[in-house]
Amino acid sequence: MNRQTLLGYVYAATGAALFSTKAIFIKLAYQDKVDATLMLALRMMAAAPFFIVIGLAIFWQKYKRGDPLPTARAWWGSIAIGVFGFYLSAWLDFAGLEYITAQLERLLLFTYPVMIMILGWAFFGSRIGWRGVLGAAITYLGLGVVFITARDIGGSNLYLGAALVLACAFIYALYQLLSKTLIKQMGSPLFTCVVMISATLPCMAHYVIKSGDTHFIATTRFYGLAAACGFFATVLPGFLMNASLAKVSAQATSMIASISPVITIFLAVSLLGEQFTWIDALGAAMVIAGIIIFATDDTKQASARETGAELEAV
Repeated sequence: MNRQTLLGYVYAATGAALFSTKAIFIKLAYQDKVDATLMLALRMMAAAPFFIVIGLAIFWQKYKRGDPLPTARAWWGSIAIGVFGFYLSAWLDFAGLEYITAQLERLLLFTYPVMIMILGWAFFGSRIGWRGVLGAAITYLGLGVVFITARDIGGSNLYLGAALVLACAFIYALYQLLSKTLIKQMGSPLFTCVVMISATLPCMAHYVIKSGDTHFIATTRFYGLAAACGFFATVLPGFLMNASLAKVSAQATSMIASISPVITIFLAVSLLGEQFTWIDALGAAMVIAGIIIFATDDTKQASARETGAELEAV
């Protein structure tokens, strides 16, 4: 294995590990104040300055090199995806975490590659191999097993929380497929910056309209956790994944990202005190195995998966 390939694997593993902390930061913040719209707004406000600086630097380098600049249609398309795709999917995810555990949230969100496969087949002319069908079946059977335990401790809001996160995964998968052409025109780092910046204003507006509070009042601890979520679970892993994609294949990056639910489970048990039984372990193993089986047969969906590796900041 050469040094560049090894670096690509390290970037992918580190990015996946950092993405895994998102739900942990959110659940810790909810111990102070359960407010999905406030947490999401503060997270985006913390992340936006980094994306603005990086995005401007990327654009300036393109301009200096004389590279073709994105068309007006590409700019507006990227902004629309940020406003209607990222904002909505992120809010659904944060809202779902008000009702379910961090472990279950990560497993539910981790099903988005299967949704990409199904949507690609239904609307974009992609084919589904038998391994893809097998992987999808194992994935959702695994989720069913996890629900056996979650149903006993989650109460009536379990289904609401799960539905919100599954809706997040669906929208997430849809806008990844729709982003393929835009990413080719913009370049993945600049596209990511535009999407994240565009999503910040609606996230802030949602909280202000809902609460009437224009000062985003919270505890110092809540602010700190939101800022940490913005940098360590959004900005840093997003660009680590991009760095990985520059050195190894999108499929390899995606396979390494399969460690993400395992890390979330470990952190949720050790830091949040969430319950984890042998039934949970079985269900989680089935979900991860199903996604891996799907990924190994995903050669025709590689471009969609590449998009997913870049945008897993939801």
